[in-house]
Amino acid sequence: MSMKVRKRTSLKASQFTESVIREMSRLAAQHKAVNLAQGLPDFAAPAALKDAACKAIQDDINQYAITWGDKPLREAIAVKASQYLGMKVDPELEVTVTCGATEAMIATMLATVDPGDEVIVFEPYYENYGPDAILAGATPRFVSLSPPDWNFDEDELKRAFNDRTRAIIINTPNNPTGKVFSRQELQVIADLCQKFGVLAFTDEIYEHILYDGAEHVAVGSLPGMEDLTVTMNSLSKTYGITGWRLGYIIACAELQSSIRKVHDFLTVGAPAPLQRAGVTALQLPPEYYQQLALEYAEKRALLTDALDEVGIHYYMPKGAYYMLSDISEFGFANDVEFTEHLVKEIGVAVVPGSSFYRNSELGKKHVRFCFARKNETLKEAHSRLLKLKDRPRR
Repeated sequence: MSMKVRKRTSLKASQFTESVIREMSRLAAQHKAVNLAQGLPDFAAPAALKDAACKAIQDDINQYAITWGDKPLREAIAVKASQYLGMKVDPELEVTVTCGATEAMIATMLATVDPGDEVIVFEPYYENYGPDAILAGATPRFVSLSPPDWNFDEDELKRAFNDRTRAIIINTPNNPTGKVFSRQELQVIADLCQKFGVLAFTDEIYEHILYDGAEHVAVGSLPGMEDLTVTMNSLSKTYGITGWRLGYIIACAELQSSIRKVHDFLTVGAPAPLQRAGVTALQLPPEYYQQLALEYAEKRALLTDALDEVGIHYYMPKGAYYMLSDISEFGFANDVEFTEHLVKEIGVAVVPGSSFYRNSELGKKHVRFCFARKNETLKEAHSRLLKLKDRPRR
């Protein structure tokens, strides 16, 4: 008797791969390489946060929080948004706490985007955005960011907007380029959103990691964008607690009503004791953020010193903690071949640039370095990268 064989996986799942970034971390561990790939700090989280988490557990904050977030945390998010971003936020109706910014984006997509809708994505882009659009049944529409300053062409952006456009994703400060969108650029985007009734999905998790006088502007703070913006953020990067998985969404009550339903059935909620401890993070004084920026500026300098000595060209980031670099002079066929050589023979793991483009050819001369590391880690990477110094160039 023959048995009918049916397909076991979905068409959606066949359209994207596992995370290249996290795969590079696995390769780093396998080859005992210095991991400058994944964006997870290798230094300690602030002691006050760790103490707050322990206290929350001892205080028996160990059951489900309310689905859309622990009330004290939502209130702290609203206060911080007012003080730092100039946004007036109702913590009861306009804030949802999620399992990281990763869940924030997919929950928002599933709650607001229908199959057949188009979502505009600036390219190069953080690798999650493409799969998120596919899972929501949407069609990504890509707009180029051009080096060295990673600016977009206004005419190209205008052509991307049409009657099928549902949303545009804006990541500022940007991963992987380090670009910080200017107020003028964001106003161009805001004007188009208002003209076409398009939502702005903004990923702002690097909002405090800024250099050289760069200013972070929240799209949701621009006039007319209050009800068109879904602001997504996370405690992961600013406070060095990527494993806590605490993200949040700020949006108008109408959008939140749908987002909260999707969030409920995706994850129910983020860890309750860590949510309570997150209040301590959001209430840290301004000096914390000032020191954070200074420390990352020092780490950026350590990486640029290493790349300068080795002869790797790079694009200086104005925000976040990544450095996109051009490795075309080293004679490798593409970025994947370079990263494999680097992790296996040099002992340093980075991310191939093609993972940030829909067409791998567009990223084949780029790799991304992460400098959210101890100074000692960056210095060790420097010493290993020196093995590239004498390699013949094109």
